[in-house]
Amino acid sequence: MLSRNTVKYIQSLTHKKFRNSSSAFIAETPKVVEEFLNSSFRVEHIYATEHWQAPDKYDKELSHLPITIITQADLEKISQLKTPHDVLAVIRISDAQPPATVKGKISLALDGVQDPGNVGTIIRIADWFGVEDIFCSRETADAYNPKVVQATMGSLAHVRLHYTDLEKFLKTSDVEIIATTLNGSSLYDCAPLQEGILVIGNESAGISESILEVSQRQLTIPRRGKAESLNAAVAAAIFLSHLSG
Repeated sequence: MLSRNTVKYIQSLTHKKFRNSSSAFIAETPKVVEEFLNSSFRVEHIYATEHWQAPDKYDKELSHLPITIITQADLEKISQLKTPHDVLAVIRISDAQPPATVKGKISLALDGVQDPGNVGTIIRIADWFGVEDIFCSRETADAYNPKVVQATMGSLAHVRLHYTDLEKFLKTSDVEIIATTLNGSSLYDCAPLQEGILVIGNESAGISESILEVSQRQLTIPRRGKAESLNAAVAAAIFLSHLSG
């Protein structure tokens, strides 16, 4: 049985201020936890039911990792899922530093993307297309929010996120800044990119004026129907599918 203090600590990691003060976050389900186990992230502790099976392929020595076997009832106390699935891990927040350069590759920038599900899905999409770094404004949803972590389906273990003064960072970037807008040039008139930073804006307000001013190009997905806009994650997938081709 988990102690009250342990339950309280794990539950506190659902709040950003406690994640920051503890430098830790939670991840759930066998698939997501396995991705972190096989990454550079440091897993502090695993809480699992007797049904959880440790991954066969694991890059580190699992015997040195603290694992506490708990009941389904205990898992439900600490889980953020409606239907908890076998395992929850407490993981150290990454201290990965921004790369010295982003030349020679495509990166993403998120300007105030606030929905955790969108941010998590964008991370998963970035992982699919081989994007290594995502630069986020301070207003973008926290990557270690449990809803973001779950939406990435483990891709957070493979993509580096950097929260920064986005305008200042983009001004000093050594590659082209491309803004995704409703009124830009057609995406399909643009050849695939070798390098650049693709900016995805806020779900309702789009990209801020200050970020638009530092961008060198604006692109749009041509609209044929009557929808006012596209979901931010859907748009990111379409842009990356064409530009990374």
